[in-house]
Amino acid sequence: MGLQNYSLSCCVNALLQSFSATKELLALLNRVDETAAVEEEKNVPLQLRSTLQAMQSEKCQPAPHRKFLECLNSNRIRLGVQHDADEVFLSILNLIQEQITDVNVAQDIKCLYMVTVEEYLQCNECTYIHSGVTYLLSLPLPLTRKENKLEECFKAFFELQELENEDKCFCDRCGEKTPSKQGLKLISLPPVMCIHLKRFRSSHGFTEKLYRKVSFPETLDFKTILNPDQISTKCQKPEKESQYKLYAVVVHSGTAMFGHYTAYVRLDGDIWYHADDSHVSKVTWETVEGTFGGCMGKSFKK
Repeated sequence: MGLQNYSLSCCVNALLQSFSATKELLALLNRVDETAAVEEEKNVPLQLRSTLQAMQSEKCQPAPHRKFLECLNSNRIRLGVQHDADEVFLSILNLIQEQITDVNVAQDIKCLYMVTVEEYLQCNECTYIHSGVTYLLSLPLPLTRKENKLEECFKAFFELQELENEDKCFCDRCGEKTPSKQGLKLISLPPVMCIHLKRFRSSHGFTEKLYRKVSFPETLDFKTILNPDQISTKCQKPEKESQYKLYAVVVHSGTAMFGHYTAYVRLDGDIWYHADDSHVSKVTWETVEGTFGGCMGKSFKK
Protein backbone atom coordinates (compact mmCIF):
# COMPACT_ATOMS: atom_id res chain seq x y z
CA MET A 1 0.00 0.00 0.00
CA GLY A 2 1.30 3.44 -0.92
CA LEU A 3 1.50 6.21 1.69
CA GLN A 4 0.84 9.85 0.98
CA ASN A 5 3.62 12.29 1.83
CA TYR A 6 2.52 14.65 4.62
CA SER A 7 4.92 17.43 5.63
CA LEU A 8 8.16 15.75 4.48
CA SER A 9 7.11 12.33 5.80
CA CYS A 10 8.98 10.30 3.14
CA CYS A 11 11.47 9.06 5.78
CA VAL A 12 8.72 7.63 8.02
CA ASN A 13 6.83 6.36 4.96
CA ALA A 14 9.86 4.32 3.87
CA LEU A 15 10.35 2.94 7.39
CA LEU A 16 6.67 1.97 7.58
CA GLN A 17 7.06 -0.04 4.37
CA SER A 18 9.97 -1.89 5.99
CA PHE A 19 7.98 -2.43 9.21
CA SER A 20 5.00 -3.70 7.20
CA ALA A 21 7.23 -6.31 5.56
CA THR A 22 8.41 -7.43 9.03
CA LYS A 23 5.56 -9.80 9.89
CA GLU A 24 7.20 -10.69 13.21
CA LEU A 25 6.85 -7.09 14.44
CA LEU A 26 3.09 -6.87 13.91
CA ALA A 27 2.65 -10.26 15.59
CA LEU A 28 4.37 -8.88 18.69
CA LEU A 29 2.47 -5.56 18.59
CA ASN A 30 -0.78 -7.53 18.51
CA ARG A 31 0.09 -8.71 22.03
CA VAL A 32 0.18 -5.13 23.37
CA ASP A 33 -2.51 -4.42 25.98
CA GLU A 34 -4.98 -1.70 24.96
CA THR A 35 -4.84 -0.20 28.46
CA ALA A 36 -1.46 1.48 28.15
CA ALA A 37 0.18 4.04 30.38
CA VAL A 38 0.29 6.64 27.57
CA GLU A 39 -2.93 7.96 26.02
CA GLU A 40 -3.72 6.35 22.68
CA GLU A 41 -3.12 9.45 20.52
CA LYS A 42 0.46 9.65 21.81
CA ASN A 43 1.10 5.91 22.13
CA VAL A 44 3.63 4.85 19.48
CA PRO A 45 3.17 1.04 19.72
CA LEU A 46 -0.64 1.29 19.50
CA GLN A 47 -0.57 3.75 16.60
CA LEU A 48 2.10 1.75 14.79
CA ARG A 49 0.05 -1.41 15.20
CA SER A 50 -3.04 0.31 13.85
CA THR A 51 -1.10 1.63 10.85
CA LEU A 52 0.47 -1.73 10.00
CA GLN A 53 -2.89 -3.49 10.31
CA ALA A 54 -4.41 -0.96 7.90
CA MET A 55 -1.51 -1.30 5.45
CA GLN A 56 -1.96 -5.07 5.37
CA SER A 57 -5.75 -4.95 5.14
CA GLU A 58 -7.57 -5.56 1.85
CA LYS A 59 -9.70 -2.48 2.54
CA CYS A 60 -8.27 0.66 0.97
CA GLN A 61 -7.77 3.54 3.40
CA PRO A 62 -6.81 7.02 2.15
CA ALA A 63 -4.34 7.85 4.94
CA PRO A 64 -3.66 4.85 7.22
CA HIS A 65 -0.54 6.48 8.67
CA ARG A 66 -1.80 10.00 9.40
CA LYS A 67 -2.46 9.37 13.10
CA PHE A 68 0.93 7.65 13.43
CA LEU A 69 2.67 10.71 11.98
CA GLU A 70 0.80 12.95 14.43
CA CYS A 71 1.72 10.55 17.23
CA LEU A 72 5.41 10.80 16.34
CA ASN A 73 5.10 14.58 16.17
CA SER A 74 3.71 14.63 19.72
CA ASN A 75 6.72 12.50 20.74
CA ARG A 76 9.18 15.06 19.29
CA ILE A 77 9.75 13.38 15.92
CA ARG A 78 8.49 16.48 14.18
CA LEU A 79 6.51 16.78 10.98
CA GLY A 80 7.89 19.22 8.42
CA VAL A 81 11.49 18.34 9.30
CA GLN A 82 13.92 16.22 7.27
CA HIS A 83 15.07 13.25 9.33
CA ASP A 84 17.74 10.56 9.19
CA ALA A 85 16.10 7.15 8.71
CA ASP A 86 18.31 5.29 11.18
CA GLU A 87 17.76 7.93 13.89
CA VAL A 88 13.97 7.75 13.43
CA PHE A 89 14.07 3.94 13.39
CA LEU A 90 15.95 3.85 16.71
CA SER A 91 13.71 6.55 18.20
CA ILE A 92 10.59 4.53 17.32
CA LEU A 93 12.05 1.40 18.91
CA ASN A 94 13.01 3.35 22.05
CA LEU A 95 9.51 4.86 22.31
CA ILE A 96 8.01 1.38 21.94
CA GLN A 97 10.18 0.20 24.84
CA GLU A 98 9.15 3.15 27.00
CA GLN A 99 5.41 3.04 26.27
CA ILE A 100 4.63 -0.69 26.42
CA THR A 101 3.61 -1.65 29.94
CA ASP A 102 4.07 -5.41 29.36
CA VAL A 103 7.80 -5.88 29.93
CA ASN A 104 7.78 -9.29 28.24
CA VAL A 105 6.37 -7.91 24.99
CA ALA A 106 8.77 -4.96 25.13
CA GLN A 107 11.71 -7.32 25.60
CA ASP A 108 10.57 -9.58 22.76
CA ILE A 109 10.39 -6.58 20.37
CA LYS A 110 13.88 -5.49 21.42
CA CYS A 111 15.21 -9.03 20.94
CA LEU A 112 13.73 -9.07 17.43
CA TYR A 113 16.43 -6.57 16.38
CA MET A 114 19.10 -6.90 19.08
CA VAL A 115 22.71 -7.64 18.07
CA THR A 116 24.71 -8.54 21.19
CA VAL A 117 28.40 -7.70 21.16
CA GLU A 118 31.40 -7.81 23.48
CA GLU A 119 33.26 -4.54 24.00
CA TYR A 120 36.91 -5.56 23.97
CA LEU A 121 40.00 -3.67 25.19
CA GLN A 122 43.39 -5.35 25.58
CA CYS A 123 46.55 -3.73 26.89
CA ASN A 124 49.50 -4.40 24.59
CA GLU A 125 51.96 -4.19 27.49
CA CYS A 126 50.55 -6.62 30.07
CA THR A 127 47.89 -8.27 27.83
CA TYR A 128 45.20 -7.52 30.45
CA ILE A 129 41.75 -7.66 28.83
CA HIS A 130 38.81 -5.52 29.89
CA SER A 131 35.49 -6.54 28.35
CA GLY A 132 31.78 -5.94 28.74
CA VAL A 133 28.55 -6.91 27.00
CA THR A 134 26.32 -4.43 25.19
CA TYR A 135 23.81 -4.48 22.35
CA LEU A 136 22.88 -2.61 19.17
CA LEU A 137 19.48 -2.37 17.46
CA SER A 138 21.08 -1.56 14.11
CA LEU A 139 24.63 -2.06 12.88
CA PRO A 140 26.22 1.28 11.85
CA LEU A 141 28.69 0.16 9.20
CA PRO A 142 31.49 2.55 8.17
CA LEU A 143 32.15 3.20 4.48
CA THR A 144 35.34 4.02 2.63
CA ARG A 145 35.71 6.62 -0.09
CA LYS A 146 36.25 3.81 -2.59
CA GLU A 147 33.79 1.15 -3.75
CA ASN A 148 32.51 -0.97 -0.87
CA LYS A 149 31.22 -4.51 -0.45
CA LEU A 150 28.77 -5.08 2.39
CA GLU A 151 30.68 -8.12 3.58
CA GLU A 152 33.89 -6.08 3.86
CA CYS A 153 32.02 -3.37 5.79
CA PHE A 154 31.00 -6.01 8.34
CA LYS A 155 34.60 -7.13 8.77
CA ALA A 156 35.75 -3.53 9.20
CA PHE A 157 33.08 -2.90 11.86
CA PHE A 158 34.31 -5.83 13.99
CA GLU A 159 38.01 -5.25 13.31
CA LEU A 160 40.15 -4.49 16.36
CA GLN A 161 41.80 -1.07 16.24
CA GLU A 162 45.30 -0.29 17.48
CA LEU A 163 45.30 2.62 19.96
CA GLU A 164 48.70 4.29 20.14
CA ASN A 165 50.27 7.69 20.88
CA GLU A 166 47.53 10.17 21.90
CA ASP A 167 44.89 7.42 21.61
CA LYS A 168 46.42 5.26 24.38
CA CYS A 169 44.01 4.00 27.06
CA PHE A 170 44.59 3.81 30.82
CA CYS A 171 45.40 0.29 32.01
CA ASP A 172 44.42 -0.51 35.62
CA ARG A 173 47.09 -3.16 35.89
CA CYS A 174 49.94 -1.05 34.47
CA GLY A 175 48.75 2.09 36.24
CA GLU A 176 49.31 4.27 33.17
CA LYS A 177 48.19 4.86 29.59
CA THR A 178 49.47 2.12 27.31
CA PRO A 179 49.05 1.05 23.66
CA SER A 180 45.94 -1.11 23.34
CA LYS A 181 43.65 -3.00 21.01
CA GLN A 182 39.99 -1.94 21.07
CA GLY A 183 36.91 -3.13 19.25
CA LEU A 184 33.79 -5.26 19.22
CA LYS A 185 33.30 -9.02 18.99
CA LEU A 186 30.06 -10.69 17.99
CA ILE A 187 28.10 -12.62 20.64
CA SER A 188 24.67 -13.17 19.09
CA LEU A 189 22.53 -12.20 16.10
CA PRO A 190 18.80 -11.36 16.07
CA PRO A 191 15.97 -12.75 13.91
CA VAL A 192 15.87 -9.42 12.01
CA MET A 193 19.13 -7.59 11.43
CA CYS A 194 19.04 -3.91 10.45
CA ILE A 195 22.08 -2.38 8.82
CA HIS A 196 22.82 1.34 8.66
CA LEU A 197 25.34 2.41 6.03
CA LYS A 198 27.03 5.53 7.41
CA ARG A 199 26.90 7.77 4.36
CA PHE A 200 26.49 10.99 6.34
CA ARG A 201 29.45 12.42 8.24
CA SER A 202 30.46 15.76 9.67
CA SER A 203 33.46 17.57 8.23
CA HIS A 204 34.59 21.04 9.35
CA GLY A 205 31.13 21.89 10.65
CA PHE A 206 29.31 20.65 7.56
CA THR A 207 27.44 17.41 6.87
CA GLU A 208 28.54 15.57 3.77
CA LYS A 209 27.20 12.45 2.08
CA LEU A 210 29.36 9.66 0.66
CA TYR A 211 27.98 8.59 -2.71
CA ARG A 212 30.33 5.64 -3.11
CA LYS A 213 28.98 2.34 -4.39
CA VAL A 214 28.09 -0.33 -1.81
CA SER A 215 27.29 -3.71 -3.34
CA PHE A 216 25.23 -6.17 -1.30
CA PRO A 217 23.90 -9.71 -1.83
CA GLU A 218 20.37 -11.11 -1.44
CA THR A 219 21.63 -13.52 1.22
CA LEU A 220 24.23 -13.31 3.98
CA ASP A 221 25.96 -16.00 6.00
CA PHE A 222 27.96 -14.56 8.88
CA LYS A 223 29.96 -17.70 9.45
CA THR A 224 31.60 -17.10 6.05
CA ILE A 225 32.11 -13.34 6.61
CA LEU A 226 33.65 -12.82 10.05
CA ASN A 227 37.05 -14.12 11.06
CA PRO A 228 37.26 -16.39 14.15
CA ASP A 229 38.94 -13.62 16.18
CA GLN A 230 35.96 -11.33 15.48
CA ILE A 231 33.59 -13.70 17.28
CA SER A 232 33.43 -13.63 21.07
CA THR A 233 34.11 -16.75 23.12
CA LYS A 234 30.69 -16.00 24.68
CA CYS A 235 29.07 -16.76 21.32
CA GLN A 236 27.02 -19.93 21.21
CA LYS A 237 25.13 -19.88 17.91
CA PRO A 238 23.40 -22.69 16.02
CA GLU A 239 24.44 -23.17 12.39
CA LYS A 240 21.28 -21.58 10.96
CA GLU A 241 21.46 -18.49 13.19
CA SER A 242 24.08 -16.88 10.94
CA GLN A 243 22.05 -17.13 7.70
CA TYR A 244 19.95 -14.18 6.50
CA LYS A 245 17.86 -13.13 3.51
CA LEU A 246 17.41 -9.52 2.42
CA TYR A 247 13.80 -8.33 2.47
CA ALA A 248 13.87 -4.51 2.75
CA VAL A 249 16.09 -1.66 1.56
CA VAL A 250 15.56 1.98 2.58
CA VAL A 251 17.16 4.33 0.05
CA HIS A 252 18.14 7.98 0.36
CA SER A 253 18.56 10.00 -2.83
CA GLY A 254 19.77 13.58 -3.03
CA THR A 255 22.26 15.51 -0.91
CA ALA A 256 22.91 15.49 2.83
CA MET A 257 20.70 18.56 3.33
CA PHE A 258 17.98 17.99 0.70
CA GLY A 259 16.96 14.42 -0.04
CA HIS A 260 14.16 11.91 -0.42
CA TYR A 261 13.56 8.42 0.99
CA THR A 262 11.98 5.44 -0.77
CA ALA A 263 11.85 1.74 0.09
CA TYR A 264 12.25 -1.58 -1.67
CA VAL A 265 10.52 -4.51 0.02
CA ARG A 266 10.30 -8.20 -0.79
CA LEU A 267 6.74 -9.54 -0.49
CA ASP A 268 4.81 -12.60 -1.66
CA GLY A 269 7.88 -14.82 -1.74
CA ASP A 270 10.52 -13.37 -4.04
CA ILE A 271 8.63 -10.41 -5.54
CA TRP A 272 10.22 -7.01 -4.99
CA TYR A 273 8.24 -3.75 -4.82
CA HIS A 274 9.40 -0.13 -4.86
CA ALA A 275 7.43 2.24 -2.60
CA ASP A 276 7.90 5.92 -3.39
CA ASP A 277 5.38 7.50 -1.01
CA SER A 278 1.96 6.88 -2.59
CA HIS A 279 3.37 5.21 -5.71
CA VAL A 280 4.11 1.48 -5.47
CA SER A 281 5.40 -0.59 -8.39
CA LYS A 282 6.72 -4.10 -8.94
CA VAL A 283 10.46 -4.25 -9.72
CA THR A 284 13.18 -6.82 -10.36
CA TRP A 285 16.18 -7.69 -8.20
CA GLU A 286 18.33 -6.00 -10.86
CA THR A 287 16.49 -2.75 -10.06
CA VAL A 288 17.23 -3.19 -6.36
CA GLU A 289 20.88 -3.75 -7.25
CA GLY A 290 20.79 -0.40 -9.01
CA THR A 291 20.54 1.28 -5.59
CA PHE A 292 24.14 0.26 -4.77
CA GLY A 293 25.12 3.90 -5.06
CA GLY A 294 22.58 5.32 -2.61
CA CYS A 295 21.49 2.79 0.00
CA MET A 296 21.04 4.00 3.57
CA GLY A 297 19.74 0.97 5.41
CA LYS A 298 18.87 -2.66 4.90
CA SER A 299 16.92 -5.32 6.76
CA PHE A 300 17.78 -9.00 6.68
CA LYS A 301 15.99 -11.82 8.45
CA LYS A 302 16.43 -15.53 8.90
